[in-house]
Amino acid sequence: MRVVSGIQPTGGLHLGNLLGAILRWVRMQEEAECLFFLADLHALTIDVDPQELRSNIREMAAALIASGIDPKKSILFQQSAIPAHAELAWILQCTARVGWLNRMTQFKEKSGKSREGASVGLYTYPVLQAADVLLYRATHVPVGEDQKQHLELARDIAIKFNTDYDVELFVPPEPYIPAGAAARIMSLRDGSAKMSKSDPSDMSRINLTDSDDQISQKIRKAKTDPEPLPDDPALLDGRPEAKNLVGIYSAVTGESVEQVLSRFAGQGFGAFKPALADALVALLHPLRSRLEELRNDPAELDRLLADGSARAASLGQPVLKQAYSAVGLPR
Repeated sequence: MRVVSGIQPTGGLHLGNLLGAILRWVRMQEEAECLFFLADLHALTIDVDPQELRSNIREMAAALIASGIDPKKSILFQQSAIPAHAELAWILQCTARVGWLNRMTQFKEKSGKSREGASVGLYTYPVLQAADVLLYRATHVPVGEDQKQHLELARDIAIKFNTDYDVELFVPPEPYIPAGAAARIMSLRDGSAKMSKSDPSDMSRINLTDSDDQISQKIRKAKTDPEPLPDDPALLDGRPEAKNLVGIYSAVTGESVEQVLSRFAGQGFGAFKPALADALVALLHPLRSRLEELRNDPAELDRLLADGSARAASLGQPVLKQAYSAVGLPR
């Protein structure tokens, strides 16, 4: 089993990123051969400040390593350091069909009413995503609900290329479903909205760089309701803020929601919030300390990324060479 997944170096990582994706990556390292990349080419699909992008690449690498991604167990690399991603993407753009891309709902959502003004990259980036995966003959890709369409596209492209050129080069990847449900972390100010760095209120999220005091303050001021916690998870339905805080506690401690409620049933948030804050501080304090160490050693971060990129390139180069050969181009 080989798993490939990427994350855009956009900066501003928060608890939702950590519990919803990054810690799942950490667990994957024990279950499969993993390649994790900083998707800096994908970051160019919208306007981005070059200086900020350069800074965010190191910051994201530091955050991933601090969170538990081990460059010795996994291959951690920078997408743009490997030209084969862009080269294969062009070949696959000539395999993909316009009708397939027209069905991608994320382009419609991200371009909004200004579709004519959106970049071509925003339209075609699902093909680059396919190249990211097919280049390494990944067998599995971890996907959320919003990326299932893109995985299907990658499978369609792989099958069509293999059929068109009568080769068995690309592996149609399967979705990777790690053990346990993915944590869906919502805003601390609105339990019906996802936790997001784009929310104008910093009180809506726990940033990975927040101090212990800031974490405690944000949890103390998190929106709740006056009712005590129930003993049945079903009774949290219709109480989005309560359900979110219980879900965060469950994700942080590894306990089931049922176990959390059995301990706090009948108690109000005056008792629950301090326990939640303590659990978050215990999780994030060592992570933040490690992040600071890595930030202070940019040369080591660059070395780790360069090493990961060299390892990834050695895996991807033979596949690209075969793709060139299949379509009749010298390499």
